[in-house]
Amino acid sequence: VPYKQVLPGVMQVPADAVIAAARKSSLWPMTFGLACCAIEMIATYMAHHDLDRFGIVPWPSPRQSDV
Repeated sequence: VPYKQVLPGVMQVPADAVIAAARKSSLWPMTFGLACCAIEMIATYMAHHDLDRFGIVPWPSPRQSDV
């Protein structure tokens, strides 16, 4: 990733590189729950919060999940 260090601890990075890193590192959590946690996860994926637009995609299989 091409970057330019502006100040100590501050880097100037092109927006395309930041977006590509966010897409590459998006979470794919496993949707599994037996009690109240499942209800909270379901509510998180509803239209009000809509985590899909941030690249967080729920998967029912542990083989396909990151978290």
